[in-house]
Amino acid sequence: MGGRLAGKAAVITGAARGIGRATAELFAAEGARLVLTDVDGAALDAAHRALPGAEVRTVVGDVSVAEDAETMISAAVDAYGRIDVLVANAGVIPLQNVLEATPEDWDRVMAVDGRGMFLTCKYAIEWMIGSGGGSIVCLSSISGLAGQADQAVYGPAKFVATGLTKHLAVEWAARGIRVNAVAPGTIRTDRVRALADEPGGPEYLEAIVAQHPMARLGEPEEVARAILFLASDEASFITGAVLPVDGGYLAR
Repeated sequence: MGGRLAGKAAVITGAARGIGRATAELFAAEGARLVLTDVDGAALDAAHRALPGAEVRTVVGDVSVAEDAETMISAAVDAYGRIDVLVANAGVIPLQNVLEATPEDWDRVMAVDGRGMFLTCKYAIEWMIGSGGGSIVCLSSISGLAGQADQAVYGPAKFVATGLTKHLAVEWAARGIRVNAVAPGTIRTDRVRALADEPGGPEYLEAIVAQHPMARLGEPEEVARAILFLASDEASFITGAVLPVDGGYLAR
């Protein structure tokens, strides 16, 4: 199969829904050999079934658990002999201010969005060193580059994603490993669409749309296309970048 990722082995975490699933579909169309992971086995199976003809393995697991994260990466090596691309996408997105958030909320978000990204990057890099390099794309956020209300837990976790991207990029550039990130604005994932039915949700959505100069929310496929670019050889001289995909939010 031809395409910008033809023959490359790629692991995508949080692949069952939203940006992760859109990325899986685009990567498959571009010829990648995939390992898709998620904590939701039923939704992961559905994502797999939506990719007929693609080379796909699935791993049900929690990125915050070291053994699970290592298994996700080794699944690519076992199936395809290598890992060329990691999309560290898995995350949880609570909307809480600092008074509403509990210490347990903080620990949960940091475990998935912070520790989970650290672990999957760590194990991917261990294998990429031996195979001559690779590309990692982390999922940050506009909340990982600028302050937002009601993001007292999620926002700091995405600053971890931004920082991890930059430090790993510098640390491993000489070994042929590129590490970049995308920073989406508000994207019409299942979670965001569900806000319309939650108390205060419609008002929140109206306010957040108004903060995006393009006057709309983004689509998962639009973020996936940016991830594809950074993962591919088209971005061969790009590392340590955090690419906003935000309809102009950060340009205000």
